[in-house]
Amino acid sequence: MLTISKEHITLGVRRNGDLVRGPINLAAEVHLFGQEVNPETWAVSKSDLFMKSTDGRDAENIAFGTTLSNDRHAKTQFDYLIANPPYGKDWKRDEAAVRAEHERGAAGRFGQGLPRISDGQLLFLLHMLAHMKEPEKGGSRVAIIMNGSPLFTGDAGSGESEIRRWILENDWLEALIALPEQLFYNTGIATYVWVLTNRKAPQRKGKVQLVDATSFWVPMRRSLGDKRRGVPLEKAESIVTLLRRFEEGEHVKIFPTTHFGFRKITVERPLRLNFQASPERIARIGEETAFRTLAVSRKKGAAKEREEAGGRAQQEALLAMLRSLPAATVYKDRDEFERALSAAARGVGLKLAAPMKKAILSALSERDETAAVCRDPGGEPEPDPELRDTENVPLAERVEAFFEREVRPHVPDAWIDTSRRDPKDGEVGIVGYEINFNRYFYRYTPPRPLEEIEADIRGIEQDILRMLTEVTGGGAGGDVVKR
Repeated sequence: MLTISKEHITLGVRRNGDLVRGPINLAAEVHLFGQEVNPETWAVSKSDLFMKSTDGRDAENIAFGTTLSNDRHAKTQFDYLIANPPYGKDWKRDEAAVRAEHERGAAGRFGQGLPRISDGQLLFLLHMLAHMKEPEKGGSRVAIIMNGSPLFTGDAGSGESEIRRWILENDWLEALIALPEQLFYNTGIATYVWVLTNRKAPQRKGKVQLVDATSFWVPMRRSLGDKRRGVPLEKAESIVTLLRRFEEGEHVKIFPTTHFGFRKITVERPLRLNFQASPERIARIGEETAFRTLAVSRKKGAAKEREEAGGRAQQEALLAMLRSLPAATVYKDRDEFERALSAAARGVGLKLAAPMKKAILSALSERDETAAVCRDPGGEPEPDPELRDTENVPLAERVEAFFEREVRPHVPDAWIDTSRRDPKDGEVGIVGYEINFNRYFYRYTPPRPLEEIEADIRGIEQDILRMLTEVTGGGAGGDVVKR
């Protein structure tokens, strides 16, 4: 990648020089740097550069070692950075060093967030961004090829989402280019080129360009592993032309950076329960921890037996008290049932501790949409964990307006949990970023007419019957097929 990039740079300068009149010297001075963890690949790269460079300086700049835990170019900034990191490769070997650098925050390469341990692609991207020059020093441009996972993996607040957030809120993502499948020797999956820079042109500021180049390929004469397609020079130039023009069209979409952001809000609905001291529900109290532990002792010997016997007596007293409640009565108000329960306990001289009371309420209750709302001591509705849901609100929209339009008409008793706020801006909802690339270039293909499908089915049935007739040799077999 490095040597071919150098050839493209020098060739491009010569082409530009041909268009300039006068004795202007446009010779480019290109210095290559790299790092490789595989010893064989590192040796081949170093040997190649020794042969192609006159002074051997480029070869000396190719360092050996793992990039994530041992950055061999730690204090160097670059004008251009390119990489093709391994897809879906875990970073367990470098975990200790990576997490230590993450703890350094902005002083380290990985302070913005950590992706899941099974995929380190975004760590390589963070590594490259840490080596960009400051804009006042000319800035840098970055290109990295990754699979689709870094675009959308990870929920709001996750390491992956926080990395995307940091990139987009700094307005560094210039373009995403979807490449054809089956381009690589060892995988046929979809891949994407991320183009990033901290020196965006004025017309690109605050925007991201999506380029769908999935159809820009030709079949190879002979497959090489999973590589069955290639991108010839003319199609590659067409992709670059689309990138440079920065105009929307069949293969290009342009969005503001905030388009890919959202706030994940938590929507709560009230808890509604009915209560009944029926035999079936009373039997469920045996599954409650607070009830079971009454007959469990940590003591030893005779003291253990006495304590467990006392606990079993308490259990029997509790069950008898619950059976004294009217079994046919269904209470649809928790406060009313608690009053009845307290009265029954006082009547037999029992004092219900908070854990036991909670166990009884749990065993004797069932969800009931027609029941009254359960409320906390302050009079506020208690949320039902089973009805809890989330909504993703676009960043460009107010959370309250979205809720009133999209949620309230369907669940009038719902509310937003305003205690769940983004740790960075303090607003309601956790901010997340994702880029679902295929969504923006989806083309609806209507199904074929039903008559055409039926004709195909009839044709297939006739083919099957004909083959069965041939297998059975006709005659009796043919008669069986006809019947």
